[in-house]
Amino acid sequence: MRLEKRVALVTGGGRGIGREIALALAREGADAVIWDVNPADAEITAKDIEALGRKALAAQVDVTDLAKAEEGINKILDKFGKIDILVNNAGITRDTLLMRMSEADWDAVIKVNLKGTFNCTKAVTRPMLKNKYGRIINIASIIGIMGNAGQANYAASKAGIIALTKTTAKELGSRNITANAVAPGYIDTEMTQKLPEDVRQKMLALVPLGRMGRPADVANVCAFLASSDADYITGQVIVVDGGMVMA
Repeated sequence: MRLEKRVALVTGGGRGIGREIALALAREGADAVIWDVNPADAEITAKDIEALGRKALAAQVDVTDLAKAEEGINKILDKFGKIDILVNNAGITRDTLLMRMSEADWDAVIKVNLKGTFNCTKAVTRPMLKNKYGRIINIASIIGIMGNAGQANYAASKAGIIALTKTTAKELGSRNITANAVAPGYIDTEMTQKLPEDVRQKMLALVPLGRMGRPADVANVCAFLASSDADYITGQVIVVDGGMVMA
């Protein structure tokens, strides 16, 4: 129960990695707020968190709209009185080769992944500064480190998140607010399950540990970064990829 009496917000927490992160934080004792574009998914995750004996709140919030993000934060403050942990997980893909990528595809991914992370971080900064405590965890990707053909928009957004994380860490560190990024690799989610089998096997061949990652592998790192065990860690990128990318 490393996170007892903490309040966490997880964006994109209705499904996949985001859901697993929210549940992991709740198992460690945190009350959790779930934001997702699909309110039904958010409600299901919230009910599962309540079943663990924690308080939960589900909401449909457009993270690309700063005003809506700030409004959502104020509602959390009204209910819980504070926000201790922010996990910026909401993200989308619009994959295609650079020469075929439309401006709309570029803008959509940057808007959700990068601007959404900025909006939510900005919205929690004031209450965290007031409490002189905060743990900000941004979900990046190994694609933001190594790049990938057909994912120029996604790679740029995740690389931007890494840079934003480091800047946030430098600006807020003096007030006991840490900011770190988690960069997952080849994780077994609905998105990767839809890949052709030959593509899945080629990616798996690049993983020294010989298996796909599980959402729990990412969630466990997030729970660690949110806890007091990681009090002296900030501005870092924790890669969770089974060894695909080695510096």
